[in-house]
Amino acid sequence: MRRREFITLLSSAAVAWPFATRAQRLPMPVIGLLGSGPAPAQSEWTAAFLERLRELGWSEGRNIIIDYRWGEGHAERFSEIAAEFVQGKVTLILTHNTPPTLAAKQATSTIPIVFATAGDPIGAGIVTSLARPGGNITGLSSQTPDAAGKRLELFQQVVPGLRRLVTLADVDNPYAAIDLRQFNEAARTLGIEVLSFEIRRSEELDSVFDAVKGRIDALYVLPVPILFANRPRINALALNARLPTLYAVREYVEAGGLMSYGPNWPSMWRRAADLVDKILRGANPAEMPVEQPTEFDLVINLVTAKALGLTIPDKLLALANAVIE
Repeated sequence: MRRREFITLLSSAAVAWPFATRAQRLPMPVIGLLGSGPAPAQSEWTAAFLERLRELGWSEGRNIIIDYRWGEGHAERFSEIAAEFVQGKVTLILTHNTPPTLAAKQATSTIPIVFATAGDPIGAGIVTSLARPGGNITGLSSQTPDAAGKRLELFQQVVPGLRRLVTLADVDNPYAAIDLRQFNEAARTLGIEVLSFEIRRSEELDSVFDAVKGRIDALYVLPVPILFANRPRINALALNARLPTLYAVREYVEAGGLMSYGPNWPSMWRRAADLVDKILRGANPAEMPVEQPTEFDLVINLVTAKALGLTIPDKLLALANAVIE
């Protein structure tokens, strides 16, 4: 075979070589998933994310790798995990909630970051603009201006004599500070007195319930990592104290709470997969607008209502997206 014929044959083979086969020789992208709570508590969100990735052509272990790390509700772990991802040179970091997202942002200014949920990204210092986030980060905001007021109005239908309630939050969490402000404003409008307790360690929960038992009508718990990790315990303490509970996230109600109203987090994780897909295909996160929630859930636990001696109005049950019986 002459040299020219050989080169022609080689070139033809290169053209015919399937793209997928050539791609196997390239390093697979690695997503570092920084979860704020324990893995089982976030399994539904992770499953929604993976399902959407598969729909977009990404298959874990075939053309993408996901490194799962869980903070278990311990804030100090967020920075440690973010630093490990940077050291390991992951392709992209996926987070959710404000503290883990801030930890990732502080750890790197070059690795793309997508947050599946975060409250008030501008106020928390995550991005400079919702329309043009800037830097290496984009995602979805879970904060909506009227959600706290609507949540409280719906709760009043469940607890019609509501006059005084306690809020549990980690005020070091920027999302919690914003949500509390909006919630307190709505409570004042409705003539409800609010007592606030700060929780930084799970060991503080028992003393809080001892302090408020018999003095309040209900409990509002914010979706911050330390409280999310302790939601079965919080619900057990509330039931023992005969306190109706209000939440922003349905997972608390699935763990025994009374009622929640807020963004549908699995749908937000699916939309986060869309953002990840675009970035892996070359999009610049700095130019990808931060998105807002589009789906909201009202979830009611009738088992807990019965245990508390509460009757849920039929009108409210008809509005519910999910009823636990």
